[in-house]
Amino acid sequence: MRRWWRVRAGDAGFLVVGVPMALVGGAYALAALYAGVLLSLTVVGLPVTALALAGARELGRPHRWLTGRLLGESVPVPGPAARPRGLVARIRAALTDTVAWRTLGYLLLRLPLGVLGLGVLLLPAACGWLLGFPLWLRLLEQGPHPAGPLDLLAPLLGLALLLLTPPLIRLAADANRRLGRHLLGPARDQQRVQDLEAARHTLLTTGAERLRALERDLHDGTQARLVALAITLSLADDTLTPAADPRLRTLLDRARTQTDETIAELRALTQGLRPTGLDAGLPEALTALAAGCAVPVEVRIDLPQRPDESVEQTLWYCAAELLTNISKHSGATTAALTLTATATRARLTVHDDGRGTANTTPGHGLHGLADRLAAVDGTLRISSPAGGPTAVTVELPLTL
Repeated sequence: MRRWWRVRAGDAGFLVVGVPMALVGGAYALAALYAGVLLSLTVVGLPVTALALAGARELGRPHRWLTGRLLGESVPVPGPAARPRGLVARIRAALTDTVAWRTLGYLLLRLPLGVLGLGVLLLPAACGWLLGFPLWLRLLEQGPHPAGPLDLLAPLLGLALLLLTPPLIRLAADANRRLGRHLLGPARDQQRVQDLEAARHTLLTTGAERLRALERDLHDGTQARLVALAITLSLADDTLTPAADPRLRTLLDRARTQTDETIAELRALTQGLRPTGLDAGLPEALTALAAGCAVPVEVRIDLPQRPDESVEQTLWYCAAELLTNISKHSGATTAALTLTATATRARLTVHDDGRGTANTTPGHGLHGLADRLAAVDGTLRISSPAGGPTAVTVELPLTL
């Protein structure tokens, strides 16, 4: 019974505050549709419709905020609208923008819901009039008024409407809540993309943390024990007397050699798990890579902010692979490595004056780079004509 009477302040507040927004949004949606249909046979019809859809998408922002603030319904923010190059491409992208059409539908449906919600809030006033109908009738009109059926039915109707007001408020708020949830958020395929991107970021972050922990365990645990074993074998070799069995000394020497080889392989393995040079930052790591290249490399780095750790590792691996290819296969005499960044994306370009013909044929290193970049929304562009020069450009987002 208590729940039947309970009304959230936010629900009633939304029905009141949302009325002006519903009127403005509904008027905009009707005007946009009217103009689109009216001008559909003219040259300006499609551009006007595209502009109206872009405006509808922006009008969804305050409605999303109000739905979350007062109704407690957290609506996910849709992804940004596509902005391809060229006027025709932008108009086409706006006309096929699912989010904009869904928002336009929301604005149309929100108008009658807003009016109905306001009507529900006005019910208590009507209830007060009905409850006091016999009194108002006798106060406003002169003369005798004998008791009639309305004197009994009007208060009963007012009482019934008063009892129905709380559930009607909740019903109107729930309708607006569901409308915002289904039309103001991203479409199902867009939501799936966002979920997959979030899952990918989690997997990349978790994988990087596990690799760092594995590297630390191998370095501080297994490698340290192997070094201790090598020292023990050296001490055992030193304690052998000249009269000791030569076969024993041979076995000890073999064990020491195998232990040293295992330590070297383990060090190479731990360095491959995560580049240790990245601890000091990507610019220092790339500078160290360039210094180790067999070809002189000019390094130019302009990186205002530090990327995500997974992005840093991807850039480092790409630079390492490209510089290795220059050393082994290009026949170049000079090379250049350039790293720049905008507010959202990083661009790595490696240029050399070698013989060219670099490609992404399956089985080659550049093909592996393309696969690695695809996992982080990156792109790989190659310009490598026969006879050179070669320029490979890697571009990927700063954050995932």
